[in-house]
Amino acid sequence: MNIHILGVPMDLGAAHRGVDMGPSAIRIAGVSEKLQLLGHTVIEEGDISIKIPEQQKVKNPKLKYLSEIVRACTLLATKTEKILEADGFPVVLGGDHSIAIGTISGVANYCKKRHKKLGVLWIDAHGDMNTDQTSPSGNIHGMPLAALIGLGALELTSIGGDYVKLDPKNVVLIAIRDLDEGEKAAIRKNNISIFTMNDIDNHGMAEIITKAIKKLKDVDFIHVSFDLDALDPKECPGVGTPVKGGLDYREAHLIMETLSELNQMHSLEIVEANPILDSRNHSAELAVDLIQSGFGKKIF
Repeated sequence: MNIHILGVPMDLGAAHRGVDMGPSAIRIAGVSEKLQLLGHTVIEEGDISIKIPEQQKVKNPKLKYLSEIVRACTLLATKTEKILEADGFPVVLGGDHSIAIGTISGVANYCKKRHKKLGVLWIDAHGDMNTDQTSPSGNIHGMPLAALIGLGALELTSIGGDYVKLDPKNVVLIAIRDLDEGEKAAIRKNNISIFTMNDIDNHGMAEIITKAIKKLKDVDFIHVSFDLDALDPKECPGVGTPVKGGLDYREAHLIMETLSELNQMHSLEIVEANPILDSRNHSAELAVDLIQSGFGKKIF
């Protein structure tokens, strides 16, 4: 497989600084070398250039750093689509989760031109279903999924083209455990499939990931958007917005191993690694382990 590594060192969508260093941390943890050891060809695409907060002003407190996030995500959408057109597999390294608007818009454009139905597996502690009208913070990393299903500011929903990128029925949320009231209402109204940590506790990850993939049985292309805060902070402390009670090491790996075994992943992004909050690059190394599991590494 030809795997293209693309970094988006952006922390403009988040409340705390540091996730802009996530792509570098994951590269330092050996993502390219370890994928090559699995037999894949790795093409390093470098990073998208992002202006730092100190170079900008917040013009709208309900949509912080909007113009630069739109610019970066528009460029990301173009680059992601070009990787797919070249028969490559895009692995996008974040950066905060607002980058998903760009990654998935690029995938959506690729699928739309080929009449393929797109599905998304959203692995996250949070729903990221806020809009500028419901967000308590104005941080855009809490809005990407809403934007992709057509909710919220036009500047975000029109990235990559002025159309709805995702059908809500083709979205599955896993590992959710922290939702704002507006997000709960939007998830219910749009009938989005959701598996919370309570569901995982009650039924086990093997059953949940099987159900999640079954929910996407009618799609042609599955994008995996993996926020490292889906894991418990004890497992993965270096993330942008840690929340107690998340996935353990084996549960996270089982998701990726199952996707690999069933050949059910066609593009991937890993976001919210924050080296400032980490210890000896542990969380970035865990991210690389998960990526390896998604690309065929097995215990035996």
